[in-house]
Amino acid sequence: MSFNFDPNSVDFQKSGGLVPAIIQDHLSNKVLMLGYMNRAALDQTLAEGKVTFFSRSKERLWTKGESSNNFLHLVDIAVDCDQDTLLIKARPDGPTCHTGADTCWNEKNHSNDFLQQLENVIRQRRDQPDDNSYTTSLFKRGINKIAQKVGEEAVELVIEAKDNNADLFLNEAADLLFHYLILLSAKGYELGDVVKILESRHKK
Repeated sequence: MSFNFDPNSVDFQKSGGLVPAIIQDHLSNKVLMLGYMNRAALDQTLAEGKVTFFSRSKERLWTKGESSNNFLHLVDIAVDCDQDTLLIKARPDGPTCHTGADTCWNEKNHSNDFLQQLENVIRQRRDQPDDNSYTTSLFKRGINKIAQKVGEEAVELVIEAKDNNADLFLNEAADLLFHYLILLSAKGYELGDVVKILESRHKK
């Protein structure tokens, strides 16, 4: 974890030792739940990388997932302008709500951005192989094969660009983008990492 966060910046005394912690999925940006943290819960979260709260009903520290194994893995954390509310971006292992729902508001945890949804599926095929999946088969064949496929799809797109068949051109463009996303995932990156570079160039 490489985020820049100072736990001493949180004002626990303002609200009697507890501050609300909003938990957001780091990929879909869906709000998953709301919990409360004291300083000990925050310190444990930072030390172990699993989101830990102070349970007001149990009156003790409580790591989300300690009984269900649906842990929330810390990705990023920030404190608001009043220093009394935390925003935590996390990677959930499974459903967050104790009811079995994805979120405590009974929402499906997926992005409204289709490319992000597609990246999530690609990542799942990488981390949880499915023998019937074409994407999984590419990951199994290794980075050289994936890079080769990107090259092949790029050439096919260039060829179609010289003609006036919109359907063929757009399908080849879709094939190239799909395999490009697989290549990024195989290298451990996301499309957002590339977008950040483009944004930084645009600002110059």
